[in-house]
Amino acid sequence: MADSTPIPAEATVPAADSYDKKDEWMVQQQFDELLECCAAICKNEEDYDRIRSAFYFANEAHRGVRRKSGEPYITHPLAVARIVVTEIGLGVKSVQAALLHDVVEDTDYTVEDIEHRFGRTVATLVDGLTKLAGAFAQDISSQAENFKKMILTLSDDIRVCLIKIADRLHNMRTLGSMPKHKQMKIASETIYLFAPLAHRLGLYLIKTEFEDLSLKYRFADEYNQISQKLADTEVQRLQFLEKFNPPIIEKLKENNIEFEISGRVKSVYSIWKKMKRKQVSFEEIYDLFAIRIVFKPSPLIPEKSQCWHLYSLITDIYKPKPDRIRDWVNIPKANGYEALHCTVMGPEGVWAEVQIRSERMNEIAERGFAAHWKYKADGAVAETDKRSEREFDQWLAKLREALNSPADDAVEFMDNFKMNLQVSEIVVFTPSGEARTMPKGATVLDFAYDIHSKIGNRAIGAKVNYKITPLYAEIHSGDQIEILTSQSAYPQVEWLDHITTAKARGYIKQFLKRDGENNIRRGQELFEAEMKKLGVPLQARVFRKVLPAYHSSNKDEFYSKLGAGIISIDGLDKILKQNAASKLMKYWTLQFPNPFRFLGGGASEGGHREEETAGDGEEYRYVMAECCNPIPGDEVVGFKGEDGTVEVHKKNCHRAVKLSAQHGERIVPAKWSSEKVMSYLAVIEVRGIDRLGILYDLAKIISGELNINIRELHVHSHDGIFEGTISLYVRNSEDLKLIMDKVKAIKGVEKVHRTEASMVD
Repeated sequence: MADSTPIPAEATVPAADSYDKKDEWMVQQQFDELLECCAAICKNEEDYDRIRSAFYFANEAHRGVRRKSGEPYITHPLAVARIVVTEIGLGVKSVQAALLHDVVEDTDYTVEDIEHRFGRTVATLVDGLTKLAGAFAQDISSQAENFKKMILTLSDDIRVCLIKIADRLHNMRTLGSMPKHKQMKIASETIYLFAPLAHRLGLYLIKTEFEDLSLKYRFADEYNQISQKLADTEVQRLQFLEKFNPPIIEKLKENNIEFEISGRVKSVYSIWKKMKRKQVSFEEIYDLFAIRIVFKPSPLIPEKSQCWHLYSLITDIYKPKPDRIRDWVNIPKANGYEALHCTVMGPEGVWAEVQIRSERMNEIAERGFAAHWKYKADGAVAETDKRSEREFDQWLAKLREALNSPADDAVEFMDNFKMNLQVSEIVVFTPSGEARTMPKGATVLDFAYDIHSKIGNRAIGAKVNYKITPLYAEIHSGDQIEILTSQSAYPQVEWLDHITTAKARGYIKQFLKRDGENNIRRGQELFEAEMKKLGVPLQARVFRKVLPAYHSSNKDEFYSKLGAGIISIDGLDKILKQNAASKLMKYWTLQFPNPFRFLGGGASEGGHREEETAGDGEEYRYVMAECCNPIPGDEVVGFKGEDGTVEVHKKNCHRAVKLSAQHGERIVPAKWSSEKVMSYLAVIEVRGIDRLGILYDLAKIISGELNINIRELHVHSHDGIFEGTISLYVRNSEDLKLIMDKVKAIKGVEKVHRTEASMVD
């Protein structure tokens, strides 16, 4: 039965008592613009009245509250509602929910009040969007809990996710008014979860904007440099298009094809990511843009056939690169993306990517089918693309199955969900020829669990393309896979290190938990007895030393391995002493003047209230993160641990991004304020043409000329090429740059770069 949504008896704007006339005029103007945008979704005057009712209610509820930018707070819900209708394509109830989405969180109104005034559907959407601030224990990430609640509502109504994406998009667009440490927290959370989520839901344009804005606030200098270089090279791109496009335009017109052709510039984030991944400069990125052809399909010929027809016409003009054809018309991506991509040799020996789409494919690619096929009419299913509907429903079913683990804590839930958002995909086949889509990098074990949990639990190997293959082997697109099982086989703890899907992880952990409760209890008793014998108290810092030494990600895994006899703690005292000695030099505040000045001060995420925090210049006990080894001159950020120690990371470290997304409340902004003459470990990689004396020249330049202490030097050669890594001690990033420049000048050296933390997609 449909909701009965009350309509106000009279529609008048409440009297102004907290804003001046300029504010009231601005709010009214933005609301009028929203109503204009809603013309496509409002069937009658009652629909307009429902939107007016939600606006007046929200406007009164937020009266007197301002955003960090100084604008009336109601401008935020208005902007979110506009994104919901114009950039995602949702309907009237979604617009109402967008206008009301912060009312329950920030005012005294309840979800029951919303339901009474606007109906159950709108109230459910608002409830799913409401944060849970202060409702959880201190040791649980409230960020993760909020995200978990939102995702769990996906089972009932995906519009919650879509409105939340719109909310996050407006927050990112206005992030400049927030303090620096809040920018880091929100931008990291966005790149870690919301950008992949938007991509997975087919919202490509929003995903791209998320990535670019996240980069802008995390690494402003690099963002501005790339943006400027894109602007500087625009004329060159236009000149190339003037040569490349005319022959294609002429050919398509000859064949009576209605089309639009345009050039798409690679996003700033995509360029930055490629520069980091391949360790190349902007000038060495050759695929800065692609040519997109969007055609109006003939109703008499399948769209797929028309795509290949256009491909044939284009490759009659420009020769294609055979290994660069991407066929997403026969097997669309899991987010519904359909297109045919090819790379062709253009004028003057320049490779160019061409994307071929129908008008329908283009709409799905840019706006996402999740919104417009299912909720375009605010609940009515649009009869546009049944195949996309089936694929999306299959993804939702897999997601619900993988995340149906009520025992998981919120952080683990977030990690599992992140695994499900992998957007690089491969297509593999069962022995009977059934095609199955898997994330890129998936292993035989992932595939076994994708077939069935019983198959995965009993797997011992596979026949991949009729060849015996181990469980941990990576599978590739086009592989045909037959899983081999044994009744005596069962999941092992180490399996968790060789899977990429949340589904496989969930089943393995479920089995291990059921089977390993006794092991955990036994392991805990053994460990506590040993620690008591050594006279060492059980503290968080102990586990920070012990867990890595025994290759365990958490205490339960460590206890389980110990209880099952997989590991032995006979040498625990040596490990504790060794770790303590190696770490001591890194707790510099114990021995040296603190080279950091940690900056405090902040506000609530919504910008509603100010909170008193640590003042400027407060000192913390800190340790340098070994995952990225920051040195003076690097952009850094700190994370306060349970024992008060701050772990310092480079800003682009993959773990820093993850911690910011999961535990934003622990961020301690940091910068170098003073520098003591001491050394920091850094690692560089070198590659070049092998020759007699290359090793001598490397050592001569680094140790002889520059007087730098080399900790380790590993070089190997093959087929006339040498590659190696050099661990050395430097004072700061400027010294490191000088070393790299000197090394690069050595005859035969082709590339020198500092090892970076893994990039987060």
